[in-house]
Amino acid sequence: MFIELMPLIERRAVTITVAALKEGHIGVNVVPTALTEDGKTNDNIGYSNKDKIARIPESAVHALTTPLSLTGAPDEIDAQLAEQLRAFVDSHVALQHSVDRAKQEIADAVKAVEERDKNRSKAKSTSVAKPTGASADESSKESPLQAGSLSLFDSKTDANDVSQDAE
Repeated sequence: MFIELMPLIERRAVTITVAALKEGHIGVNVVPTALTEDGKTNDNIGYSNKDKIARIPESAVHALTTPLSLTGAPDEIDAQLAEQLRAFVDSHVALQHSVDRAKQEIADAVKAVEERDKNRSKAKSTSVAKPTGASADESSKESPLQAGSLSLFDSKTDANDVSQDAE
């Protein structure tokens, strides 16, 4: 019995109750205890990211403490207890791995969203810091008037200046 329970009790304690019932039957309950970290599963998401990152459903968190309840004659319980415990523990261990993986994915997603938001705010602050006029590359280029060529979009006064320079 305890060999089958070992993978579960390595992670969380269990409470086992055995009670005598009517007509010579017994009831056996194996109840995994809740851990404080179970309630904090979705806390990493935070309010600012709640619409960007999916939460672990509360039903999955509560399933970690779902009990196994068996009722029957003592010889029936003896015959099936090890098999029932093995299946019960396997499902709980698989669920615990899924919740742990989801916690890690949430932590990674929170980190990625925070990094993305930080990079966006840096990009906005650097674009605001640049002058709204010509960029550094454009200011180093010669104007068409300085180069001696006129464009269709040059002003009339600019054209007069160039023609006066030519005389």
